Amino acid sequence: MIVISNPIAIANEINTIHALFERGLELLHVRKPEFSAEEMKTFVAAIGLEYRRKLVLHSEHQIAEDLGINRLHFSEKMREQINPETLYHYNEKRIHLSTSIHTIEAFNDLRIFFQYAFLSPVYNSISKENYKSKIDLLNAIQNRTNHQTKLVALGGIESANIQKTLAAGFDNVALLGTIWNTNQPIKNFELCQQIVLS
Repeated sequence: MIVISNPIAIANEINTIHALFERGLELLHVRKPEFSAEEMKTFVAAIGLEYRRKLVLHSEHQIAEDLGINRLHFSEKMREQINPETLYHYNEKRIHLSTSIHTIEAFNDLRIFFQYAFLSPVYNSISKENYKSKIDLLNAIQNRTNHQTKLVALGGIESANIQKTLAAGFDNVALLGTIWNTNQPIKNFELCQQIVLS
């Protein structure tokens, strides 16, 4: 199970992140689009050295190596602009790559460089108002032909729909709103984790 950080700073964020890791969080995607390189360094330092292998940077990729981070995420726009030589270079250096997509067709066309991809929004978003899927992605993934890349469900994922999502053919789920748009982030994480591990 994956958690994506809140895009903007929120109260008690670092403590919540530590609590999530202590309860078995596999990967935290650090998505802070407004952060400068310096702000990113400060944020990662606050999370702590012991968790760097579990962090995935969405931006400021150029500082990842200095921070001891070997996981990078590419938005759809970034992926379309990057050249294959750069992706080869990352693969040679054993840097783990992931990306975001919004259709199963785009997922099927992904190059082999990406270990997994977020397909979203599967359900109505919890964190973004009026952000909903135009098509039924649970049905659309029946047309999946790419089995080299892991398919991760994002968008409206919560304990009530995880079982159905995994049964439909997703390999994993990512949480955002169910963690950060709530008064009970740890309880929600543990509920979701129990379902994923059952």
